[in-house]
Amino acid sequence: MTFQTSFHPNGRRERKYAISQTEYHILRGKLLHFMSRDPNAGSSGKYRIRSTYFDNFSNRILNEKKEGFLNRDKYRVRIYEKRDHYINLERKSKRNNLTFKSKCMVTRREFEKWRIGDIDWMEHDERSLIRDLYTEMKYNQIKPTTVVDYEREPLIYPFGNVRITFDSKIQSSLYNTDMFHKQLPMVDVLEPNLIILEVKYDEYLPEIIKHLLQLSDTRQEAYSKYQLSRMYG
Repeated sequence: MTFQTSFHPNGRRERKYAISQTEYHILRGKLLHFMSRDPNAGSSGKYRIRSTYFDNFSNRILNEKKEGFLNRDKYRVRIYEKRDHYINLERKSKRNNLTFKSKCMVTRREFEKWRIGDIDWMEHDERSLIRDLYTEMKYNQIKPTTVVDYEREPLIYPFGNVRITFDSKIQSSLYNTDMFHKQLPMVDVLEPNLIILEVKYDEYLPEIIKHLLQLSDTRQEAYSKYQLSRMYG
């Protein structure tokens, strides 16, 4: 089973904004003159993401995000198009102003064990990320807490390794973690006129992209999608 301890070992910079639908259409049109569609998105240019986030009874991870902790970790299990043939456990780590991500492939059966608190097998697993999650689940009592769905449209630019995404139709399952149930009841958690814009890059943001991102209707920095999902519970 493959695992990847870090796919951006030097960290990435991230910016997040909530923008209007009008701003999205204008900005997207400009960016497409310079950026390419992500080939993983297929003919539509978009794909669906479903993630289950971990937290504990005191909402430690949620509160660390709200309070702006400079050093924090967030675990999630992610699938695409509600399918179970490609399942990743991911850890997103904040260290000062840089973002680091680690991931490894897991199985549906392993995820279902986490849902019921069956974790002893994880202690000596060959995947280091599984062992790290075991420590968090055992000593900090984190567990699968909520499912988040959204639609993503990604654009890429090679210089600076820039990735810009537009996320919409963000929904939460509240406390239901049955993520492989395709008809899982969900509720909308983002105003229908808003899009979450995320800008990710390595050491620098090219001037042409920086210029295009001078938004006229940008709202304050947006909540994370996990934070949005917990506004209802």
